Amino acid sequence: MENEIKNIDILCVGEVLIDFIGHQTEVLINNTRDYHRYLGGSPTNVAMNSARLGLKSKMVATVGNDGFGEYIFERLNQVGVNTDSIVKVENKPTSVIFVSRSQKTPDFIPYREADYWISENQISADLLKKTKIYHTTCFALSKKPAQTTILKKAEEAYNLGCKLSIDINYADELWEDKEQALRVIKAYCKFNPLIKISEDDMLRLFEHVVPHEEIFEFFHNEGVDTICLTLGSKGVKLSQKNKESIQLPAIRVENVMDTTGAGDAFWSGFLFAYIKEKPIEECLEIALQLAALKLQNVGRLPDNINILSKLL
Repeated sequence: MENEIKNIDILCVGEVLIDFIGHQTEVLINNTRDYHRYLGGSPTNVAMNSARLGLKSKMVATVGNDGFGEYIFERLNQVGVNTDSIVKVENKPTSVIFVSRSQKTPDFIPYREADYWISENQISADLLKKTKIYHTTCFALSKKPAQTTILKKAEEAYNLGCKLSIDINYADELWEDKEQALRVIKAYCKFNPLIKISEDDMLRLFEHVVPHEEIFEFFHNEGVDTICLTLGSKGVKLSQKNKESIQLPAIRVENVMDTTGAGDAFWSGFLFAYIKEKPIEECLEIALQLAALKLQNVGRLPDNINILSKLL
């Protein structure tokens, strides 16, 4: 049998949402008067950023058969994300999230309807054979049937030679309980994904401040080789099994406009460089550049800049 050509750089499986980001800065939702609409969802941001970096990205997701669903298809198609595996579900509106605008981790209220109805027939073995990186998030894994689908297909992807990836963007509000979350995260870790976590996520997951080395050890013990821990304005720390950890400072941004999506921009840069087979430290440098660019823009990375020339 001839070798399959892997012509999908990143398959992003998970939530596509409408983010309503508060217009007033540095206030919580209770004091936010008006909102601007953006396309959101962590894997969606990664798919869009990747497409704008010139990678072939494809999204597996579910939306409502409504105006927001139409807007999602339109926006993704505009930037060149392949939408063939996004399904419109009847009787469920597109999921929306209200987010406060903040320099710190924002306050949010999710209204989840269509996003977690991802089914197995959206991800064929043929699709996985063509995929280099299979990426998902903790958010996407928090509800069934998507949870069951994503874990089953992660194993299939792993066996077919895909590299797996996950953003462990853990939040209590999304899960039935923490035990279930930890079980599911550990199940995904068996396939040695590239992991992105933030200090905030870890504080929510472990409920107290855990030293970085212990966080790394926790994931290495679950079978993960490479863990990327983002430290907000303090930069990033990366641990590879049996190697010295690497720490790099964040790029200074004078005027932070909006932190929503900065982690996704970071991870898009990292995966982009990883696919281009750059050394791990260079992957981090490119990731930090993309995150700094995002912090200077509300909602998403700007369309009108040639992201690539800024990076390489």
